[in-house]
Amino acid sequence: MGASDRPIRLAVIVGSVRRERLAPHVVSWFTGRLAQRDDMAADVVDLLDTPLPGSLDGDAPEVAAYRRRIGAADAYVLVVPEYNRSFPGVLKTAIDCCTVEWQAKPVGFVSYGLSRAGGLRAVEHLRQVMAELHAVGVRDSVCFPGVLDHFDDDGGFPRDEAGAALAAKAMLDQLAWWALSLREAKARRQYV
Repeated sequence: MGASDRPIRLAVIVGSVRRERLAPHVVSWFTGRLAQRDDMAADVVDLLDTPLPGSLDGDAPEVAAYRRRIGAADAYVLVVPEYNRSFPGVLKTAIDCCTVEWQAKPVGFVSYGLSRAGGLRAVEHLRQVMAELHAVGVRDSVCFPGVLDHFDDDGGFPRDEAGAALAAKAMLDQLAWWALSLREAKARRQYV
């Protein structure tokens, strides 16, 4: 099986650990879109269930397992709420405890927030952080402004699902292109 034959391993990182978080609704909807594709295999990394440095020593086996999981991915999608005009600290810890694992791999963003900005301020901060780690941020993203207007209490999607689905497709198509291109390039020569 060649570099472009196997499905893209996509780590979907859930960037919120708050008790009353809306992330499960957003992630459920997004992974539903992913399930419609045969070129990607998703690994949902929920930081709520992932021990990271801060609660553990950075060399703990659980942290090493997280690093392996991140390193095994070909591409990433960060599902991120906007908290105080940026992204949650737990996501920064999750990003910072890896380094080479992110290099020369694409990253997409699904953001949400209570305001009309819909998490885009968090995404702009994340783009800078991920670029510093040599990850390639794709241009298009999925954004849910006024997230409470999009999902009902049971996680159903009552408004503009078609628009969100188009945004997800555009982002995933870009991720696929970058993931395959970078996988093939790294098969020919090591990233420096």
